[in-house]
Amino acid sequence: MLGRLDPHNFLGGTMALDADGAVVRDALLWNDTRSAQAALDLIDDLGGPEAGSEAWARATGSVPVASYTVTKLRWLARAEPANASRTAAVALPHDWLTWRLAGHGPGAPDTLAQLVTDRSDASGTGYWDPSTGAYRRDLLELALGHDAVLPRVAGPSERVGTSRGTLGSGLALGPGAGDNAAAALGLGLAEGDVAISIGTSGVVSAVSARPTADATGLVSGFADATGAFLPLACTLNASRVLDAACRMLGVDHAELSRLALSAPAGADGLVMVPYLEGERTPNKPDATGALHGLRLQNTTSAHLARAAVEGMLCALADGLDALRAQGVPVGRISLIGGGAQSEAVRQIAPSVLGLDVTVPTPGEYVADGAARQAAWVLAGGDRPPVWTTSAVSVYSGAVVPAVREQYAAVRELTAHR
Repeated sequence: MLGRLDPHNFLGGTMALDADGAVVRDALLWNDTRSAQAALDLIDDLGGPEAGSEAWARATGSVPVASYTVTKLRWLARAEPANASRTAAVALPHDWLTWRLAGHGPGAPDTLAQLVTDRSDASGTGYWDPSTGAYRRDLLELALGHDAVLPRVAGPSERVGTSRGTLGSGLALGPGAGDNAAAALGLGLAEGDVAISIGTSGVVSAVSARPTADATGLVSGFADATGAFLPLACTLNASRVLDAACRMLGVDHAELSRLALSAPAGADGLVMVPYLEGERTPNKPDATGALHGLRLQNTTSAHLARAAVEGMLCALADGLDALRAQGVPVGRISLIGGGAQSEAVRQIAPSVLGLDVTVPTPGEYVADGAARQAAWVLAGGDRPPVWTTSAVSVYSGAVVPAVREQYAAVRELTAHR
């Protein structure tokens, strides 16, 4: 029986509302890169590339990139000043949905004051400080040009309202969470646990008891869905690297996996740097992918398949290193996402990442996290309810340092092209 609604969200996305609560324009989604220059401008506003990045990291735990709400607001102020001036409140799509489910909307008295969000989504705005739990309105004004109503940040298990309307009345509304935070909750991650999600892009995230503030911008200092923190590093190229290798070789994913496992570790010196759509870790949006070390010996389908898998995993290992550099404990690693279903990825990952990996049964872990949060809201308590997690497969293997060493030797050549 449905007794709880728990909206969840992809981190990043901007809805501008006017003084009556009406939507000013279509939402600006997280992957809208028109705000890339706005991100650079905001960093310059606080002192330039180095000093500005440090200032933003201290203030919000993250350095602005195009996916953050704060950059969308700067873009709006510059590109659509009339819409910016009409903006009386700023919310994420998840916040707006919760608000509407609770029966609020345009024209109702004090309607904007009823907006509510959660810690994980607030930490992706670029004007909320996870370490203090407070908004940085000075940064909001810096971006938008004026102050605005912002959603109240709810506690992790808070009942934020009750539904009204066509979906049913009287259902408890929870705070919700961003997709990565919800997945961590669904997987039952604890401090020191790392999730590596291999989708089109790759996300390396870890539950941490303390906030991070990475001035390099490699690690985003987000909050999680339990009251702790979820620092993460994102790569733009993950399973799409495997897709591209399949197209290049004219094979399906099963055959790509078989080929990769038939080649030696290190692919006899063939290295793929997989920046096929630019890259975010490191932040090189104009970089291209490259193959290095071609010799007659390694110009086979098997070597190329191996290089593709190892290159993708090396890029994810760079994200893991970035977390470690921020003092984030790294213990158990869980591989999830479509790319984690590749047998080659599973078997090769320990040798590249340097740790055993666990692969849970394929599932919708964001939805599992939403369900677990729903149970928490209804049951109460200081911690989420104990949740039965799926069976896992454990993969082990000897570390092969040469794989990452040869990757590191050519990575910067590619990143600075």
